[in-house]
Amino acid sequence: MATIVDAGPLVAAASDSGPAAARIRAALVRDAGPLIVPAPVSAEVDYLLTKRAGQSAARLFIEDIAAGRFQVECLQPAEYAAILDLGARYAALGPGLADLAVVVLAHRFGTRRILTIDQRHFRAMTALDGSPFTLLPWDEP
Repeated sequence: MATIVDAGPLVAAASDSGPAAARIRAALVRDAGPLIVPAPVSAEVDYLLTKRAGQSAARLFIEDIAAGRFQVECLQPAEYAAILDLGARYAALGPGLADLAVVVLAHRFGTRRILTIDQRHFRAMTALDGSPFTLLPWDEP
C-alpha cells in the first residue's frame, strides 16, 4: 500500500539524530512502498535540507528520487480545485500547499497512510472521504 511522505520526516531522517529521527528512518526502511512524495513537498525538502544540513544532504535526497526510492507526483489541474476547497475548509489550521497536496495525493492513491511529524495538521484533517489518516511512524506498534 502506498504511503504519502511529508517533508518533516525526510528532513529529520537526513539531518537529525534523536529518537524520533531513528523511528522515522526505521519506518522508511520497513515500508514496502511505494513512497509517494508530492512535488510541492519535494521542493520543501530540498529547501529545508539545504538550509539545515547543506547541499550534500539535499543532493542525497535527489539521488534517492533518481534511484526510485521515492516517487515524486505532480498535482493534476483538477486536483488544485480540491486544494482550494481543503484550504478553505481548514483555513483556521493554516496548512500550506505541501500539506494539502499530501491529502489530495492520499486520495488519488487510495491510502490513508501518511509519514509525517506534523500531527497538529494531519490529526485535525481527514481524507477526502472523511476518514482519519494513519500517521506513521506514530500509529505503528
